[in-house]
Amino acid sequence: MSGNQDLSFDPKEHQHLRYNPLRDSWVLVSAHRMKRPWAGQVEKPPEEHIPRYDPRNPLCPGNTRASGEVNPSYDSTFVFENDFPALQSDAPDPGSDQHPLFQSKAARGVCKVMCFHPWSDVTLPLMKKEEIIKVIDKWAEILEELGVTYPWVQIFENKGAMMGCSNPHPHCQVWASSFLPNEPAVSDRCQRAYYQKNGEPLLVQYAKQEAEKKERVVVENSDWLVVVPYWATWPYQTLLLPRRHILRINELTVEERDSLAAIMKQLLTKYDNLFEVSFPYSMGWHGAPTGPHLKEDNSHWQLHAHYYPPLLRSATVKKFMVGYEMLAQEQRDLTPEQAAEKLRNLPEEHYKTRENRDKEAQRK
Repeated sequence: MSGNQDLSFDPKEHQHLRYNPLRDSWVLVSAHRMKRPWAGQVEKPPEEHIPRYDPRNPLCPGNTRASGEVNPSYDSTFVFENDFPALQSDAPDPGSDQHPLFQSKAARGVCKVMCFHPWSDVTLPLMKKEEIIKVIDKWAEILEELGVTYPWVQIFENKGAMMGCSNPHPHCQVWASSFLPNEPAVSDRCQRAYYQKNGEPLLVQYAKQEAEKKERVVVENSDWLVVVPYWATWPYQTLLLPRRHILRINELTVEERDSLAAIMKQLLTKYDNLFEVSFPYSMGWHGAPTGPHLKEDNSHWQLHAHYYPPLLRSATVKKFMVGYEMLAQEQRDLTPEQAAEKLRNLPEEHYKTRENRDKEAQRK
């Protein structure tokens, strides 16, 4: 206990600030606010009855996309150039002769879409472990391919309409850019400063600490650890960390890819089981920069994945990042320890698997 900590302080009852070393910022924790009644916006629950194949869905095998391209009859993962890319490789340069208050720079890149599976009615937690391994292998392959040229390759998944995903087919996106974006640039600076001061990568040390403390661990295996980070902002935000020092996803061994698929399936099953709904989130991988940075010493980096789910109280009540969060600083309503305990205690059998088994039993 800290020498100046008030003995009456209870993190579940009293507001306090927590430091996020990855962003050099502070989060306001106000767990007592969970007691307030909710009379605000209620979201529409996600569509539960999605057809396995929809002839109008541009991501399904054999269908025609907006570009006129016809998808192959794929039976595993499928990667294609985004038909409406945010980044293009041949964009002109705006030039550098500018007023300091009105600066712009060249932005070039490539945007790809990657389908996880040929069926529209499955998500990662409902896929077989072997199918998830193929997703991980393809992530590694794309990073290696685009990372030769581009400084940053962002792999990310927006799951659910609540997160702006317009298509229920299981897929993610990969944006490779000629610049280091804001979030990884801040993370790079913070990890570098910590490494220079302490001689060990920030997230390697953090994973060791969390593995010992246990209070924020959701799931773990011999190679990986999933925690609700001490500094989490979103209600059920998680951080997926390797136990050994790894810079990029393409450096994972066969065994680590196998155990990664297993722990992803565990985590995402628990997410779905929390409110018995296909759990919305935005997730993405962060690793050492690529392109020209491949020749640099990036020992301060540690590979990790962020999961940012918006749901707070139920399948239809989400956390709003507005007002104070936009104008002052991030704030959360339940402690990371409470969130981790809830997720940790959930069953590892998916609720849909249980429901299907119960239906089969009733038929007999």
